[in-house]
Amino acid sequence: MRTTFAIVLSPGVSLVRNTLHMQRTVGIAAPAGVALTPDDFAFHAMRPYDRCCGGQTAPPIDISSQGNSGLETLIRAAALTNFLEVSRDLGLDPQPLLRQARLRRAWLDDPDQRVPVSACVALLEAAAQASACPTFGLRMAESRQLSDFGVMSLLISQQPTLRAALATTIRYRHLVNDSVALLLEDAGSAVVIRQEVLSDAPSRQATELAIGVVFRMCALLLGPRWQPIGVSFTHAAPADLRIHRRLFGCPLEFNADSNGIICRAADLDAPNPTADPVMARYAQQFIDTLPRANPQSIGHEVRAAIYLMLPMGRATCEAVAEGLGLSLRTMQRQLDDAGETFTEILNDVRRELARRYVENPRYSLLRVSQLLGYGSASSFTRWFSAQFGMAPANWRRDHAAG
Repeated sequence: MRTTFAIVLSPGVSLVRNTLHMQRTVGIAAPAGVALTPDDFAFHAMRPYDRCCGGQTAPPIDISSQGNSGLETLIRAAALTNFLEVSRDLGLDPQPLLRQARLRRAWLDDPDQRVPVSACVALLEAAAQASACPTFGLRMAESRQLSDFGVMSLLISQQPTLRAALATTIRYRHLVNDSVALLLEDAGSAVVIRQEVLSDAPSRQATELAIGVVFRMCALLLGPRWQPIGVSFTHAAPADLRIHRRLFGCPLEFNADSNGIICRAADLDAPNPTADPVMARYAQQFIDTLPRANPQSIGHEVRAAIYLMLPMGRATCEAVAEGLGLSLRTMQRQLDDAGETFTEILNDVRRELARRYVENPRYSLLRVSQLLGYGSASSFTRWFSAQFGMAPANWRRDHAAG
């Protein structure tokens, strides 16, 4: 069985590998008739296109005044849609949290306003803690509509299939949320929509929000035909799963190797009876003329690729370059011009993922070492101790996930 991964990083590139058993990847058993076995995996990637902001360049935001160093990825304030409503429903005053995150209340009224992703991630985590509601992000996703995708909503809704709609979302992810890496894994009659939030801070709420938003998009496009196989999360389960069950209505798996939605390939390939190819063409022509909001960054592209490929054992410089549609020499030259190195970016991603994995007590250190590309727990322990100044077991004790 051949499995196809659609990593949207650069067009027309395939990268073949043998990889992990699908059931180990998603942590959910396959339904009858869906055979999940290891085989050849082909990666297809597309480079992000120009960034935009609703047809106009977003008003400038003084990143330095918000406590950020260097260039920060900016995303649409639409990512925080329903934040105020969920806060009020939980009896939470959002204003102090917005001030703490250095976000202005007025920005939330303009979905096309660009805001720092780190501030959004921090805001969601702080709100969940202040409200004692571990499902804060998921509650925000429950009432999302296609219109919340902004200028992209028309193009997405006019795609011939859900697979095409997802591929379009990935291709133009900079118009939706440039901090979320998306990956489609095809395995026979099953498909996994993998998602990773590119964040160096705890991002449980942002992860559940991102998965919930894509889940809602699929449900809105397919209607009653949307019958997913399951949803997986790398973090631990909350004590109360009622919100998860209400939104997803399918088997849930926590402490999995990846975050994502597992569904049937037939659902993704079912025709969209309301799709209008002429309208889709007009929408795409308009979107392709929009200016970028975030500066193009080879470092950001490499980082997104490593986030997706590291847990699968493919985060070598050669594989990442091929996935980006570049020769190894070209990628290295572009990184040199940007003052970055592949080794530094790989180490940064390892640090971010290591914190996420180690803080979850249900992940054995051997499992963490494998997900981070180490051949043994001892070699991982040496690296971790050098990076964080303590052994991973001690870090886990001090930073155990709730």
